[in-house]
Amino acid sequence: MAAFPEVQKIRYEGSRAKSPLAFQQYNADELVEGKAMKDHFRFSVAYWHTFRGAGSDPFGPGTMLRPWEGPVDSVENATNRARVAFEFMEKLGVPFYCFHDRDVAPEGAMLAETNKNLDAVVKVLKEEQQRTGIKLLWGTANLFSNPRYMHGAATSPNADAFAFAAAQVKKMLEVTKELGGAGYTFWGGREGYQNLWNTDMKREFDHLARFMHMAVDYAREIGFTGQFYFEPKPKEPTKHQYDFDVAACVNFLRAYGLDKNVKMNIEANHATLAGHSMQHELEYAAMQGFLGSVDANYGDLMLGWDTDQFPTDIYLTTQIMLVLLKYGGFTTGGLNFDAKVRRESFEPVDLFHAHVGGMDAFARGLKIAAAIRADGRLAEFLKNRYASWDSGVGAEIEGGKHGFKSLEAYMLKKGDAAANQSGRQEMLENLINSLVQ
Repeated sequence: MAAFPEVQKIRYEGSRAKSPLAFQQYNADELVEGKAMKDHFRFSVAYWHTFRGAGSDPFGPGTMLRPWEGPVDSVENATNRARVAFEFMEKLGVPFYCFHDRDVAPEGAMLAETNKNLDAVVKVLKEEQQRTGIKLLWGTANLFSNPRYMHGAATSPNADAFAFAAAQVKKMLEVTKELGGAGYTFWGGREGYQNLWNTDMKREFDHLARFMHMAVDYAREIGFTGQFYFEPKPKEPTKHQYDFDVAACVNFLRAYGLDKNVKMNIEANHATLAGHSMQHELEYAAMQGFLGSVDANYGDLMLGWDTDQFPTDIYLTTQIMLVLLKYGGFTTGGLNFDAKVRRESFEPVDLFHAHVGGMDAFARGLKIAAAIRADGRLAEFLKNRYASWDSGVGAEIEGGKHGFKSLEAYMLKKGDAAANQSGRQEMLENLINSLVQ
């Protein structure tokens, strides 16, 4: 029996579409810079928000109407939910999904029972993947909800918590491989500290690195060749997360010899919580060779926590796609909608409205980003702004032909630096506005 009987497969109807459940911008097979839209985006649905989000907040219980949910979180209910999830994704027309182990199957009283529960649901997920052609973008483990992880998982002062987390990730790596997942994400929900008086930071960093090395080693042992990702997040629930932002993560990976195996999974809302723009985080990751995948959402800048809203800001999606186009786009990663409908948007159909809006916003952002590149004026301005580095002393400095002594001699002879030129920020903002159509 269909869970969404009133919803037909969502189709592209163009900018004049009147139906709120039709794509106005996202045309999966439309070519942009020689590549189909669907391949630029590799859209993914986040299982946790879309199929497990209840709409609860610190001031009240959940509000969501989810007719397919049973009274308890049983294996039977979990397998039914899995079929509902694939009905949703098939009608939406997305090629990928992502999940934590605890999203899809209930935890048992002991680890063996938990693993048995997961195996039962994975069997259904595999059947549904084969039926629909929808694939797993990446898997991950929930190492933050159970009270055993109150002090963290890989960074816990309790060695047994570390060991349990290792067993959990081992199982999830096996599941990800079985389902043909393109990657695996490390997300440190509680890997950080609340108070430094009770924290041995150096030891916790060492343990986190050892944990990730164990995961990489085991993945290779079982033949899992997917890409590993590390997701930055600055705070919430801990006061300070060790994976604060892209720069902190890259530094950690290099310091502990993980840089050859792990790239970044970057979330827009986490970027703003760290005091950065999403464009900054993407650019930094890409220029360092760590751009992997994206959690596509948006944070309310008036609120200081993870609101995880669906991305509808065209400037945001344009900036994201401009960076992705610049660096060649995704290989194993994609745009995963790590976003949830508002507590007040409680009907099942709202899940479709939210995803359609996000997909259309990215399609429009892609087309604008391609137009900016085709226009050429932004690239020409950047080239001219750094022209002093393309010849003369600038080219010599970049070529390693100077030190402080020779540069002092150069300036003593010249007398003073050449005059600066305007950065033309306002002109460039006007230029971008003229192309956002």
